[in-house]
Amino acid sequence: MDNQKIYVKNREEKIEKLKQEAKMLEGKPLQFFQKNYEIFQNYKKFDSDAALSYIKLCQNLVPAHHDSLQTVIRLDLAWVYSTIGRYIEASALLDKISAEGLGRELLAKYYDTYSSFYSHYGQSNNRPEYYQASELYRDSLLTVLPKSSLEYRTAIAIKTLFSGDRELAKKQFLTLWQEHQDDIEQRALIAYFMSLIYKYEKNTTSQLYYLSISASADIEMANRDNASFHDLAITYYDQQDFDRAFQFIEKAIDDAMLCKVRYRIIEGTSSYPIINAAYQQKINSQNRQLVFLVIVVSLLLVGVFIGLIVIYRQVQHLRKIRSELSATNQQLRSLNNQINQTNLKLSESNHIKEEYIAQFFDMCSSYIDKMEDIRKALLKKATNQQWDTLREQLKSTQMEEREVQQLYINFDRIFLNLYPTFVDEFNALLQEDEKIYPKKTELLNTELRIFALIRLGITDSVKIASFLRYSLRTVYNYRTKVRNKAAGHREAFETAVCQIAVIDRR
Repeated sequence: MDNQKIYVKNREEKIEKLKQEAKMLEGKPLQFFQKNYEIFQNYKKFDSDAALSYIKLCQNLVPAHHDSLQTVIRLDLAWVYSTIGRYIEASALLDKISAEGLGRELLAKYYDTYSSFYSHYGQSNNRPEYYQASELYRDSLLTVLPKSSLEYRTAIAIKTLFSGDRELAKKQFLTLWQEHQDDIEQRALIAYFMSLIYKYEKNTTSQLYYLSISASADIEMANRDNASFHDLAITYYDQQDFDRAFQFIEKAIDDAMLCKVRYRIIEGTSSYPIINAAYQQKINSQNRQLVFLVIVVSLLLVGVFIGLIVIYRQVQHLRKIRSELSATNQQLRSLNNQINQTNLKLSESNHIKEEYIAQFFDMCSSYIDKMEDIRKALLKKATNQQWDTLREQLKSTQMEEREVQQLYINFDRIFLNLYPTFVDEFNALLQEDEKIYPKKTELLNTELRIFALIRLGITDSVKIASFLRYSLRTVYNYRTKVRNKAAGHREAFETAVCQIAVIDRR
């Protein structure tokens, strides 16, 4: 269906080519007639109005002494009349044709046209006597067709199906299917009748399979006088697949309107209100569900927003408590503030927040325990008046250096747990001979640690210098030196570092 415009264009181009060829044959009456008759045949199931115009043109062009050709044209004209709903004119035209004296081939066309006429008439008013008349003329058709011909075998299979012997009809159609499925017209016709057999057997899967084959062939031929799309719509409606049912009934009606086939228009428009009502009901139901879901989601978002405010206030309260507890130690307070700022700026994912918050609480607990141990030790020395020892211990920076190193180790371990490929991806951004790797005893070195902080969103050199306990100039020099090693534009290097992806290991 997506490509149906291509097939329609192909049919139109073919007809236009035939018209150009016809113009070149205007001086040759018989050949000119034959070419216009070929144009009529291409219009028959594509555009009934155009088909009517060309069959009337052929009626004027047929040589007067060709009685058989005149009969063929009258039968074709009657067929077109019955297709577009001009049944009185079709009947009057057929009544003027006598079956007596017609050759076997013309007699077959005569019976076939009458059968089609009553079939079209019956589909327009749904009266059983016209279907019965159509079957009687099909019986007459069978008496004149060669039994080995495809037309006879197809007609006898259709008669067998409508007489109720579906098993025999299935065998006959399957034989025809195996022999003629490469013929696109026969594929469309045989597949349609196979779908009817499976419809009677209530085998919906096989019915839809053959209907789809028939509909696909109709699209490829640009055949607008088809029954497959209407039957597909009804079948999907019965399956309560209203989306497809609506799509196919619209296609069926569009084809019927473009071809001006009266009985197809009546057939399609009689089913359209039922399918459209079900489709609109489904759409309305989906819209109501969507409105309900939007309301629910909005309420949930409001709840989440309120929860975030409560959590934020609780976090602020906890920060205040932690700040008060660490007021006696400026170094610990600075470290805590640094970690808090880092956690606030980590907005990439909840995983990163959870990872760092968990580690933060663990470190705080550890530092509080250490502070308590130091307090007890200092109290003990003060109680025992060990003033020199107390003074030496307070002057010593070993504890500070040890805690800073432990901080780096903790940072490196947590960061590489979140970004295990950071070193490789970072080096991929550098020139081949300028790659930076930590020593075997290190997780990260100074350069990598600076850009790890940048990856976490800490881009202020002052904050980086404070965290790593370097001078601002040292941090600036490291950043400039590494940017100069970039494989691409140095201005975009830090942006590229910030795009290194986190890996969730949960």
